[in-house]
Amino acid sequence: MEQALPTASPSDEVPAPQPGSTRLPLYLSLAYLILISYASLYPLANWRDLGVPPLAFVDAAWPRYWTVFDLSVNILAYLPLGFLLSLALRGLPGGRWSAAIIALLLGSLLSLALECLQNWLPTRVPSNLDLACNAVGTAIGAVLAFCTGKRIFRRIGQIQQELLAPIVHVELGLVLLGMWLLTQSSPETLLFGTGDLRSVIELTPAVPYAAHSFFVLEAAVIACNTIVIGLFARTLLADRATSHLALLAFFVLALAIRTLAAAVLVAPQDALAWLTPGARLGLLVGGLLLSLMLLVPGPIRVALAGVALMAGTVLVNLTPANPYSEVALAAWRQGHFLNFNGLTRWVASLWPFVALPYLTAVGRRL
Repeated sequence: MEQALPTASPSDEVPAPQPGSTRLPLYLSLAYLILISYASLYPLANWRDLGVPPLAFVDAAWPRYWTVFDLSVNILAYLPLGFLLSLALRGLPGGRWSAAIIALLLGSLLSLALECLQNWLPTRVPSNLDLACNAVGTAIGAVLAFCTGKRIFRRIGQIQQELLAPIVHVELGLVLLGMWLLTQSSPETLLFGTGDLRSVIELTPAVPYAAHSFFVLEAAVIACNTIVIGLFARTLLADRATSHLALLAFFVLALAIRTLAAAVLVAPQDALAWLTPGARLGLLVGGLLLSLMLLVPGPIRVALAGVALMAGTVLVNLTPANPYSEVALAAWRQGHFLNFNGLTRWVASLWPFVALPYLTAVGRRL
């Protein structure tokens, strides 16, 4: 006699996402750890040995000169690290308590290691006060994760199920898009332009500076990267009617970041300095081509994104430097923006070489 199969209730059809079901905290933790390490050791040049023990700064007198701004920056810089590490480690035995304690230890050890390495950098001075502030920031982040992290990432898991495509490592793709958004906060780089290796290695542009050549290449670079980012983001989105609106909102966010960065880091009157004739043409052509490419199947979209990414990377290295930008942006590279400038330039230079393998891996699974 056949047994009746149990019927599933509506609540059993779609299980509620669990906080640990997403790798997003892990990916964000690793990305943030790399960024904060680079920012702490920039410019990574002119290493020297002063003969001072690496840990001598720990029991030294506290710095005579310090500001509330410096203390706040050192605390806030490590707060996200403590928060993300606690969430990423939540699956360890002991639950939230062990995750928060281990996150605090890891953040403090990272700060200690970076402060020790600053002994060999001529432009950096290790400080026990910085170490203490970094540990405090990590602790605050861990406490916030202990109190609210489960609720926050349960909601993120729900949004991920509703809006994102069910592809492998979709969270890593989100992190890469976030890194790309970071590059738009540097008014020194070309709009949407990534992969310029001239800031990493000594390269001479193949095209000499001329107004016409700069206009054409600028428009081509922006058009290619508009296609790349649009197709990249569309690959991560689920097949819903609102996906195109989400793409439009993402581009509006990128341009808003660009505008705000120019207003804050350069001058308010230069907030729209990025909106050059070449930029307008590139956005128009790239937007039209992107609209057509969104109609093709997913695997073809990924392939087109890879081709546009390689083309845009080649073109950005052929584009001559704009003398006006070099002079106008000389001031903001100094002071507190020095590390930020170096960080965004490196991220912008290396982004295509990380995004292309990701697109290749995703394309093979579609």
